[in-house]
Amino acid sequence: MLRIEILAAGRLKKGPFADLRDEYLKRMVWPVTITEIEGRNANEEQSRLLEKIRPGSVLVAMDERGKVLGSRDFSTRLSGFSEQGTTDIQFVIGGADGLSDDIRQRARFLLAFGPQTWPHMMVRVMLLEQLYRAQQIIAGHPYHRD
Repeated sequence: MLRIEILAAGRLKKGPFADLRDEYLKRMVWPVTITEIEGRNANEEQSRLLEKIRPGSVLVAMDERGKVLGSRDFSTRLSGFSEQGTTDIQFVIGGADGLSDDIRQRARFLLAFGPQTWPHMMVRVMLLEQLYRAQQIIAGHPYHRD
C-alpha cells in the first residue's frame, strides 16, 4: 500500500479549502499525511521543506514546469512506483514563490496541473482529489469516468 506525505508551504486556515482537504482525507484508504511548513521568508521555507524530504522516498515536486498527466496516467505512475517496490511517496508544494532549484533537482518527477499558476492552497486540494481518484482507478471503482 502506498504511503503518501504532502509537504506544503504555509498553513491552511479554516474555510472551504480546509473543508475539502478534510473530506478527501476521510475518503482515502491509503495513509496520507500533510506536513505544513512555515518560514519567516522564502529561503527559510525552502530549507525547512528540504529538511523534511526522506531519503529513499519518491519525491514528486508540484511545479508549473512539470509534466501534465491525465488522471489515468497519474494513477499508472503511482502504481508503477509501487510495482518498483517504492511505497513511500512525498509530494512537495511550494509557497507563493514556488520551489527552489534544489528541491526541483532532488525530485524524481515534476508534476503540473496545467500551464497555469494555481494558488498553493488550492493545489493541496487538487492534489488530494487526484490522489483519491487514482486510488479509486487502481481499485477498479467507478468514481472516475473517461
